[in-house]
Amino acid sequence: MNIKRKALLLVPGLVIVAVSGLQAPAATAVAKIDGTLQSDTTRSIAPYFTPATASKKTPNAEGFIQRWLLLEPINKPTRTNTIFTDSYLRAAFATEYFPNQFTVIPKDGEKVKVGVQELAWHALESTNFNVKLFRFADGLKKQTYGVLFWAVTIINSPREMKNVRMAVGSNAASIWWVNGKEALLLSGDRRMVMDDGVSTRLTLNKGNNVIRGAVINGPGMSDFCVRFLDEKGEPIKDITISYK
Repeated sequence: MNIKRKALLLVPGLVIVAVSGLQAPAATAVAKIDGTLQSDTTRSIAPYFTPATASKKTPNAEGFIQRWLLLEPINKPTRTNTIFTDSYLRAAFATEYFPNQFTVIPKDGEKVKVGVQELAWHALESTNFNVKLFRFADGLKKQTYGVLFWAVTIINSPREMKNVRMAVGSNAASIWWVNGKEALLLSGDRRMVMDDGVSTRLTLNKGNNVIRGAVINGPGMSDFCVRFLDEKGEPIKDITISYK
């Protein structure tokens, strides 16, 4: 796999797309994942996710954000991740898939219509530092390859924080926005590596800050991780995370 590392400023929002070289039948009674057989009747998003709660939530010990609103995968047929150039991604992420996609703060369980698909938002907390989108889709018995995921979360900062950077890793390509302004674009066929892309310096406002992203993948194990770094490069942990 050729991994192209590139971070650019983009437009408000976040999108992630994933592609894998593995081809799987469109429908099957049994799915083979990571060398294990899993029946359709037992597939679940546990133990990778738990339902989000209203309790106070801070980043983990390394500063990673684990509470997210995730939209079920949008069908985005893609045979290879090598097409994820900057121009392709900008066009894919600028496409309107559902109303108000760059501004909406969705509610848990809210549904949107994308073409013939009816997709639901899920308020979840990842049990790992990274958000395993493949497991999310598979556990809900949704398409896992040739997909586009949307993610939203709200960061509450106790004060204005200047000169911070957004650090992201994603599989495969993704785009991220902070308060409606594009912060980072990760292009190319890449594996999820923490802090693979880092934004230019930005400001977190005192109070609520809306983080939005999109991840796109063809064949592959889609996932992402996000944290913020202070001006010294240390993870920011004195913030709280909400989904509403």
